[in-house]
Amino acid sequence: MARIVFLGTPGYGVPALEALLAHHEVAAVVTQPDRLAGRGRRRLVKPPVKELAEARGVPVYQPRRLSRDTETLAALAAAEADAFVLAAYGQILRPNVLAIPPHGVIGLHASLLPRWRGAAPVAAAIRAGDAETGVSLMLTEEGLDTGPTLARRAIPIHDDDTTATLTDRLAALAAELLLEHLPAWLRGEIAPVPQDDARATYAPEVAKADGLIDWGASARSIDRHIRAMTPWPGAYTHWRGERIAILAGRPLPDASHEGPPGLIVQSGEGLAVVTGEGLLALERVQPAGKRPMDPHAFALGRPDCVGSVLGAHEP
Repeated sequence: MARIVFLGTPGYGVPALEALLAHHEVAAVVTQPDRLAGRGRRRLVKPPVKELAEARGVPVYQPRRLSRDTETLAALAAAEADAFVLAAYGQILRPNVLAIPPHGVIGLHASLLPRWRGAAPVAAAIRAGDAETGVSLMLTEEGLDTGPTLARRAIPIHDDDTTATLTDRLAALAAELLLEHLPAWLRGEIAPVPQDDARATYAPEVAKADGLIDWGASARSIDRHIRAMTPWPGAYTHWRGERIAILAGRPLPDASHEGPPGLIVQSGEGLAVVTGEGLLALERVQPAGKRPMDPHAFALGRPDCVGSVLGAHEP
């Protein structure tokens, strides 16, 4: 049984922490500070990793800048952990943190490194149309996901995967991979494999503005964009100045229509939108301030929507 300090924040890290709690000794958990959320940002919300740690009686530390928080650093050193495990913590670790555990900091990165280094690897893989992705166990360095890998495992990306569904599958895979390889790493039985920097691609943090749909792209590309932006920030467009979230769509095979990109048309599948290549059937939309609805309900409230152009009247 190993003694571990766990660093993580969102739900992606919860299965790994649960696995460590079941099979090893978790000395402490380090996570991001609680955040204001909800309507008006008035409700203080705990990170999912913190909720689990508190429920299991594990000490929790929430420094704003771990590398500068001398009190937390002293507590982590005093924990005498064999290794740290890192899963979407949200801060780049500096040398003074990386040097604490004798067996290093094992990162659980949600991609097949060196592809999709960075903050949003799951969304990037879906948006790019990758056939597969996976989890890489890596030895964390100060660089952005540049450390050598200890193990990797791939899974296919399904045609209906969103960032939410794929992240859940990768989180479970990360927990399995960690339990399988952690003992061997601590025994010195795994040789780290350096990454090929020449093959590296990057997945920067997703911004709210990234959700805007470009109807000039192909229907398949837009479908991937919608799924990559789910659940956050959500894919959206505008109709006559009104912001419309596009929650789900479907490329229509071998379908085309005359007209500019963004044109709403009536197809055999219901409402669809002309794209730069092919038609995208609308399946679920949400006007600003309204509940999600199917395109039929949307059209009932906007009987003149067919023949109009989405995105043509930006606010």
